[in-house]
Amino acid sequence: MISGVVFLLFFIDHVNTGPGTTPNLKQIVTGRCYEYITLIQPGFSYDCEEIWREFEEAVVRRRPCSVRVKDYQRMFWATLQTLPCDRLLFWSKTRELMHSYAAVTGSFWTLEDTLVGFMFNDLIWCGQQERERGFDFQSCPEWSACVTHPVYSLWKRASQNFAAAACGNITVLLNGSIENAFNRKSMFGSVELDNLNPRMVSYVHIKVIPNLEGPVVESCSKGSILELINVLHSRGFRLSCTDRDIALMILQCMKNPRQSSCQTCSNSLIYKNSHHH
Repeated sequence: MISGVVFLLFFIDHVNTGPGTTPNLKQIVTGRCYEYITLIQPGFSYDCEEIWREFEEAVVRRRPCSVRVKDYQRMFWATLQTLPCDRLLFWSKTRELMHSYAAVTGSFWTLEDTLVGFMFNDLIWCGQQERERGFDFQSCPEWSACVTHPVYSLWKRASQNFAAAACGNITVLLNGSIENAFNRKSMFGSVELDNLNPRMVSYVHIKVIPNLEGPVVESCSKGSILELINVLHSRGFRLSCTDRDIALMILQCMKNPRQSSCQTCSNSLIYKNSHHH
């Protein structure tokens, strides 16, 4: 009985904590920064050490769950970046496909292609509960544990900046095989959408892509996508929506060529070609 009580207390104490700060965080973040300015976008000049100092300052001086968006202000000033028009790609619940699409077409910029996105992608960090300064490598709160989560606040600010900088044509990739493909609680629905500027963005191209094996739950004409279209229209955006994007279907088929829909796709391509010659 005693052990049960002890276990319960232990459990209550550790509610909502996840893995700690990524080991070697400083080496990874500054290393990626140098990689970015040396190999990926060699035209940019940034002070990687200063960016790290501003980042560290924002995180380690506060309790793990009390890092606000504005605490990163100085770090974001140190990473100011002009983004290219006509090339920004937004997405929600389509991460893998989005990365291969961006890689294959070579013409898109996602949040992960910006300096901040590149530096902090897939990392975890939080300060210590005690007054000691430094990162907690043992455990950090889960994202859901607090509104002012240090990781969430950084991504929220990065997403705001990314969306506010969008100009020309932009593309939005959504997953047609899930309910609420457009989710008001997602980073795209809660942060990016509201920061898009209709005076700068000339066209929003929505691409809804279901999984090859289905199910088709949502499309341009049903489900939450209609809500997104309404929001965009009401804010004065011009837009197009497609749920049959050939490039995206081919990409999915390259990963899974045995899928029946891919067989049909390739047969019709072969058929078209044989009739053209």
